[in-house]
Formats: sequence, structure tokens, C-alpha cells
Amino acid sequence: MATRKVIVIGGGASGLIAAGQAAEQGAETLILEKMRRPGLKLRITGKGRCNLTNIAPLPDFIAHFGLAGRFLRNAFSRFFVSDLVEFFENLGVHTVKERGGRIFPESGEAHEIADALEKWANECGVTVRSQSRVKRLIVEEGHVVGVLVENAPTQRGSSGRTYQADSVILATGGASYPATGSTGDGYRLAKSVGHTIVTIRPALVPLVTAGDIASRLQGLSLRNVNVRLMIDGKKRAEAFGEMIFTHFGVSGPVILTLSRQVVDALQMKRRVALSIDHKPALDNRKLDARLLRDLDAHGRKKFRALLKGLLPSKLIPVCADLTGIPLDTELHQITAQQRKTLRLWLKDFRLEVAGHRPFSEAIITAGGVDTREVDPRTMASRIVKGLYFAGEVLDLDADTGGYNLQAAFSTGWVAGRAVAG
Repeated sequence: MATRKVIVIGGGASGLIAAGQAAEQGAETLILEKMRRPGLKLRITGKGRCNLTNIAPLPDFIAHFGLAGRFLRNAFSRFFVSDLVEFFENLGVHTVKERGGRIFPESGEAHEIADALEKWANECGVTVRSQSRVKRLIVEEGHVVGVLVENAPTQRGSSGRTYQADSVILATGGASYPATGSTGDGYRLAKSVGHTIVTIRPALVPLVTAGDIASRLQGLSLRNVNVRLMIDGKKRAEAFGEMIFTHFGVSGPVILTLSRQVVDALQMKRRVALSIDHKPALDNRKLDARLLRDLDAHGRKKFRALLKGLLPSKLIPVCADLTGIPLDTELHQITAQQRKTLRLWLKDFRLEVAGHRPFSEAIITAGGVDTREVDPRTMASRIVKGLYFAGEVLDLDADTGGYNLQAAFSTGWVAGRAVAG
């Protein structure tokens, strides 16, 4: 029986593990990577530390993908968190668990993950051709039979080189961090052979706010705050944790988590605002009691002194401006109405969202190949025989915390096993 020929388009997380799996099953496997080497995006993920996965139980893990998470249930049942950790342990990469159940390489170096994957794939017999951008999928009678690569040595005057294959895995990533090679090629290729592409949008992306408040607070991190997402005046979501102010707006884990819904709301021309609760551990009654106690106990002190016990110093002049209470006001002069105004501001500091940062600053891409056109048991196309998908090119995106990378590894593992079967 002839050896099956498999081409994997893209040498990122999903492409490397898919190719290695296919080669381990005996397939002649080729990775076509358009950049100078595989794994460039993997080397910078997680701020260069590579948040591999998360120890969240399966139902919680899937919930972080929203409704699309159901598609991943089969893949996760076959290759999940413990399998991934064991896989890297066998490659000599030790991992550690950190806050929020996040799993990182013990070294704290993302390049260790990329290097280990690249070395493993090579040992499995995978051939990698870098600087090879796929121009076209070659489909005959509903079956993919190869690819055309541009900028390759020409054959009889053609515009590129043709590689034949029994199966092709599309693992090109999304459109975020385009400098690493994720420029949306996979969407173009999939659409060209009949697949539906759910509109792509930046996800896990910093937000732009109106006015000058963010620039005044640039560099300030707020920890243990609760941020509510308000769309057309109604709360649609909330998240607790850390955020940071930038020259253009806001970022940080809480903001990135909410950004998916923000981007969609802005595209629908909805009014979007963020409501920051500085004191989520205190309800309105308890916070009011604390303010009364402090006002009574330190009546001769200035308003500035009260705020020093409530807020970071950089936020104090902003609070005074937005509440209209002068900083040199003596505490015994503060009225009941001013106390209420302060209490409401501490529980509901509003920032109007004017936009979001571009794909080049987004961690992942929302949208992609419609999963209804893909078999979740094998990652095979339901439209073109021999075509498979893995990773971010699919319409799958989750919150920050290691979920997206696990999906890339799991879908890659499943696709790699399926093509060689």
C-alpha cells in the first residue's frame, strides 16, 4: 500500500502537532510555512511565556468558548489538558500551574515550547519548507489533490511549484499578529473551495476610550476591580480582576475578556461603556458606612487625605474632577449629597468605549471557517474530501487563560491522526 502524502499549511501550534501526529502514523508529511521558520507566533504568545492550557474542568473549559465550545467536546475527549502536559513532559518540557489554573512551561520561556515541537516534528520525519506561501488549493472532482506554492522555483514557466497530496490540513492561524505570518491566508484558501467564512474580528484586544481620562491615567494598573460591560445602557457582561490604562484606552486581562462582546457591539453601532467598581467587596450600604465613619473620625483633614485611603494616587485628581469635590475640602464640610456622589463614582466609574485596537494588537481572531462545515470527530471538511482544519483558522475563540492554545493543540492532534488513517 502506497504511503499517504499529507501537506500541512502553516507551522504554528496546531500545524506542528498535526504534522507530527500524521508522520508518527506513517504518513509522508510536509509543512509549508510561509515565514522563515515555524512557530513564530508561538514564541511570543503569553508575553513570551506561553500559557499552554488551563486546569479548568471540561464543562468550564468549554464554556469559555461560548456556544462554539460544543464543537470541541469530541477533540477534548481525545486530547485534553493532562494529555498535553504529559506530551510536553515526554519532550523534556516541565510545566507549572499558576494563578487562575494557568499552565506555563517551568522555564517561563515560550521558545522552549516552540523548539520542543519543532524538534519532535523533525524526529517524527516531518519535512518543513519555510518561506513557502500557498497560493491555491488544487481540487479535482471534489477532492483536494495538492497545493500551488508561490515564490518557489518555477516549473516550465508556471507561477509556482505544485505539491501533490492525498490530504491537506489547513492550519494557517488567524489574522492577529500579522508580523508572525497570521495574515488570514487560510480564510482565503478555504473560501476559494466553497467554505463559509464567519466574519473575522479582533478578539482579546485592547479597547480605545473617549476623552482624556485614559491618557491621564496611563500606566496605572487596577487590581481586584469588577468591570461591567454596558451596551446601550444595560449590563451585558462583567469580569473581575486586573486592568491597565494606556495612552489610548484600557487593556489587561479583564478588558481582554470583555473585548469580544465589545467589538461585536461596536460593529453594530451600539453605545458601549465600561463601569468600573473600585470596591467590589463592599455593597453600597457597607461602603456608605465606611465613608461616614472616615468623615466623622477625620473631620479636620482634607478630601485628598480621604481619597488616599481609597484609591491609587494617580486616580485621586481624576476622582476629584469627576465628582466635583475640591481636593482641599475639609471632610466635615462634605455634604450628604457629595458623599453619595463619591460613593456612586467608586462603584460606577464610567468610561465610554470609542473603538478597539487593530488585528496587529489582538491576541487571537474571532470568526473563521464555519464549524458546521467541519466534522468535529476528525476536523475533516464536509465540502472537500481530503481537506482538514486545525487551530485558529476555525471559528473558535475563547477567553484569555490558555483555552485557545489548548484548542489549537487538540484540533491539530485530531486532524493529524485522522489524515493518516
